[in-house]
This record gives sequence, C-alpha cells and structure tokens, in this order.
Amino acid sequence: MTGGAEAVGRGNDVNIRKATAADAADLVRFINMAADDLPLHFWRKTVGPQGDALALGRERAARETGSFSYRNAWLAEVEGAVGACLLGYAAEETPGPIDPDTPPIFVPLLELEALAPGSWYLNVLATDAAFRGRGLGSALLAEAETIAAAAGHAEISLIAADTHQEALRLYRAKGFQEIARRPVVKEDWAVEAGEWILFTKPVGAR
Repeated sequence: MTGGAEAVGRGNDVNIRKATAADAADLVRFINMAADDLPLHFWRKTVGPQGDALALGRERAARETGSFSYRNAWLAEVEGAVGACLLGYAAEETPGPIDPDTPPIFVPLLELEALAPGSWYLNVLATDAAFRGRGLGSALLAEAETIAAAAGHAEISLIAADTHQEALRLYRAKGFQEIARRPVVKEDWAVEAGEWILFTKPVGAR
C-alpha cells in the first residue's frame, strides 16, 4: 500500500538510512499516510474504544519481527528531518490459501500480493506533504531496487490505491506496469478509493 510519493529526481541533500526501533512513531505515521489510515482503523478495532490504537501501532513497528517492523524500513531525511519512508520485504515464493479468518478488508490485498510471488514487495512508500517535490519518493524507489537486487529478487511489486494519482504517475514513469486490480472492501472504513492496483517491475529495468 503506497501513496504520497512524487515524481522528482533525487536531490543531493537527501540522506537515506535504515530505520531503528526509535523511529516507530514515524513509521506509524507513514504507513497510515500510505494506506489512508487502514492500519489505524484495524488497530482501533483491536484495542477497542478504551485502548490506544497508535500505541499499538508503535509497539508493532518497534518489534524485531513481523512485516511491519522497523527492520524492514528505510527513512529519507532532508537536513536531518525525516521526510519519507520505504518499507518492504520478500514476498512468499509460494503463497498459500488465504486464512478464512482473515478480515475481508485485507483479502483483496492478499489476493494481489499472491500474484507476484518471490518479488520484493514494496509495502509502504510515502512522503510527508512538507517534503514533496524534493525527490524523496524517487530516491526511495531507487533504493528499493538496490535492496531488491542485493537480496537476489528479479522483480519488485507494490499495491497502490486508485485515488493516489501522484504516486501512480511516479510508478508508471519509473517503469512499473499494472498487473491486476481488486475492489476495495470498505466495510466501516471511511475511504474514497475504489480499487487496489498491483504493479510490478523487473529489477534493473528502465
């Protein structure tokens, strides 16, 4: 689930670094930005009306394991300020059937992920509004290709909402090709998006 990126070349003042557990609050902010607050919506259901949903998100981001872990994240900084985030990891080589207990809201995403087995899955790419137009999204996409290549992946995959027009333009400009779409399952999640779109790109392709 990606969004909030911008189609501008990398600037000389962009520094990319691995995230740490201390970056958990930033990771929570960016994953919710990229996915139109879907993670927050789910965390709220998990903790209930009296719980702290953002605290649960920070706890998960600070974990050593799990897909949403700081160990899978990189941050782009400008003059020491965190402006954008990349989070990704290896997709399953042979995806199994979707667990019947999976909340319906996540089923379309899992269906799309299964169409790019063995790829390096770019789960989050998001740029803070104050830093857009400075090349952070492009820099992180280039970093994703470097990471994927170093890990031996032949392909990068990502899923974006159809309403994230700036991000969609960036991905297409960088050589990502649309593979499939699935309708967004909304239930009581307030979101404008109507479809999730799966994109893939061979590593090293221009």
